[in-house]
Amino acid sequence: MTNLRDVIEFAHSLWPLSGAESWDAPGLVSGSLDAPINRILFAVDAVAETVQQAVEVEADLLITHHPLLMRGVTSVNEELYKGNLIAQLIRGNVALLAAHTNADVVENGVSDVIAQSLGLLNTAPIQPGVVAGTGIGRVGQLPQATTLGALARELADLLPNTAGGVKVSGDFNASVSRVALCGGAGDSLLATDFVRTADVYITSDLRHHPAQEAREQALVSGGPALIDVSHWASEWLWLDVAAEQIQKQFPEIDVEVSDLRTDPWDFLVVQ
Repeated sequence: MTNLRDVIEFAHSLWPLSGAESWDAPGLVSGSLDAPINRILFAVDAVAETVQQAVEVEADLLITHHPLLMRGVTSVNEELYKGNLIAQLIRGNVALLAAHTNADVVENGVSDVIAQSLGLLNTAPIQPGVVAGTGIGRVGQLPQATTLGALARELADLLPNTAGGVKVSGDFNASVSRVALCGGAGDSLLATDFVRTADVYITSDLRHHPAQEAREQALVSGGPALIDVSHWASEWLWLDVAAEQIQKQFPEIDVEVSDLRTDPWDFLVVQ
């Protein structure tokens, strides 16, 4: 019988905790290491819908990208949503494991999967990690040059639908071949050399001032067009790859990927 300890040991070989950012809190959130594991559910977020789904499908383990307890809490009062979710998980005998920035930086990690999906060649991390081939973000070459508008359309077709869609800053017909990208929030990388020398930078959660300053600087000394996609959608692609890795190691376990959209925005009103 495969137990939680077995799954966590393998998960941490895929996504070593040593690769996580200092501010992050990946790893086991709740659950007994000796508990048997027969079914695993993957999701980007531990929220009411995915926790309920995990309980309903009788999963023994919910693996999410985002940690539920990334910041300190002083109460698990069930009137508070985090306490409520922890209580539901414990009552439903569902363990919770998070693989966050430690799953961003590795081969076949979040950014790497986006790069693979776009067919990027000769990829490298934007900010290299300690281990060769690992690091934050990816930069690489498209197999063939395309236009900014066509690349945005390809991303819109590749990613799951969200209310915010795909936002672009740049000339629709501009030629692009060198692509930098970072799954999740990546405005901290805007000033790096790999991003500034790319034709386009794809990421999420670009705020007004960093995006505006990057585009204004590009007018002076060159720089990338910007494509802003849903944070949830950019990380969702990784779930299938991660699930396949776990399934291959533990063929006796049922491994599923949640089909629920946990992007926080529900609809968009176009002016």
